Amino acid sequence: MTVLVLAQDFDRTADHVVRELTVGGVPVLRVDLSWFPQRLSIDAELREGRWTGRLCTPHRQVALEDIRSIWHRSPAAFDLPVGMSTPERVHAHREGKIGLGGVLASLPVLWANHPGRSADAVYKPLQLAVAAGCGLRVPRTLISNSTAAAHRFADQSATGAVIKMLGAGTIHEDHSRKVSFTHRLTGGDLDDLAGFDVTCHQMQDWVPKSREARVVVIGETLFTVGIHAGSAASHVDWRSDHSAVHYERLEPPGEVTAGIGRLMVRLGLVYGALDFVIGPDGSWTFLEINPGGQFGWLQLHTGLPMTATLAGLLAAGATT
Repeated sequence: MTVLVLAQDFDRTADHVVRELTVGGVPVLRVDLSWFPQRLSIDAELREGRWTGRLCTPHRQVALEDIRSIWHRSPAAFDLPVGMSTPERVHAHREGKIGLGGVLASLPVLWANHPGRSADAVYKPLQLAVAAGCGLRVPRTLISNSTAAAHRFADQSATGAVIKMLGAGTIHEDHSRKVSFTHRLTGGDLDDLAGFDVTCHQMQDWVPKSREARVVVIGETLFTVGIHAGSAASHVDWRSDHSAVHYERLEPPGEVTAGIGRLMVRLGLVYGALDFVIGPDGSWTFLEINPGGQFGWLQLHTGLPMTATLAGLLAAGATT
């Protein structure tokens, strides 16, 4: 039985997990969806309600019925042949997504995570509502493209407001990669909201913090790492100044652990990286969950066996 890893060619986290599986004697097929259709093909036939057949690369193949689990590790989009017209590319991409994606999505194996569940879970407004329903504390939040609403929300905030991206915090512009971090709004920011009305924005109350925490959930196992800021920038958003941050192992309160468990079930996720603010009073406030969040650097700093745990989960497999 084979573990199927869907990951980009250059992915150090995937490298470590594949190595762990290989050392453990677990067969692995690692492919990137960008290989389809030029270096990856599918031959699938529906028999007695289950798709059987093969995934093939120039050097390897695996029977669909021999897949025990699938790790969906942020694969790239299809790389279609050059020379296709735009209508041809749109058609080929759509048919490939529904065909290849549909066959894989139907397999009764362990997914970490199933792409349909991950696609739902990336909606941060949904995350916050579900987390609150699961008993986790969440910050007061506004989703709006109204400047009047932005002013109202900021005026009503007792601790000040922050603004943060709803989606990926990176923008590619002028041949460069720009990163957007959480930003505490000032009066000057609120005086100039030009362009605010053209799309949705996420504003939240600033949550006073003593430190932050990332909780990495792998199956039934939780790894919790405290994140201590050592600079003004990292205190607002620790991602903005990694050199000033240090880490420690933590155990979350029981009610937080229980809430996380309910959240994972509600979202249908097997893997997730959750971010929390820990207040001066010891309270834990949920910020977000990333169904494909990174963990490699946390393992490096803490020694927590995240790679081995994920490899073990994939090796065990299960029907869904």
